[in-house]
Amino acid sequence: MSESKLTNKLVLIVEDDVINNELLVFLLKRVNMQSLSAYNGKDAIELFKAHPKIDLVLMDLKIPGMNGYEITEELKKIRAEVPIIAQTAYALSGDREKAMAAGCDEYIKKPIIKEELYRLMENFF
Repeated sequence: MSESKLTNKLVLIVEDDVINNELLVFLLKRVNMQSLSAYNGKDAIELFKAHPKIDLVLMDLKIPGMNGYEITEELKKIRAEVPIIAQTAYALSGDREKAMAAGCDEYIKKPIIKEELYRLMENFF
C-alpha cells in the first residue's frame, strides 16, 4: 500500500453511528488523512459546501431521515468530481447497483476491512 497517495487527503465521513464514525476517523488517521464528520444529511451537505477541498466522501447508506442515496445525489449536484464510497452493513442484493445509480463511485461492506478501504481510496488518487 502506498500511504503517500492518501496523505493529507480530506475525507467527509457521513455516518450516523458514533462508534462506526470513530473507527473510520481512526483508520484515516493511521494513513495521515484528515476527516470531517457528519451524522445526518443536512450536516453532510453543509460541510460539503463549506469545505471545497474535500477529496473523498465515505457515505453510510442507512442514515435516518435523508438516506445515503439521497445525500449522494445532492453532493454530486454540488461537486460531481468528488468520489463517494458507499458503505453499508446491509449488503443486500441490489444495494450496490442502487448506490451506483445514486452517484456513488464505489461500494464497501461493513464490517470495514482496513486494507480494502485503503485500496479503494487509493484508486481515486
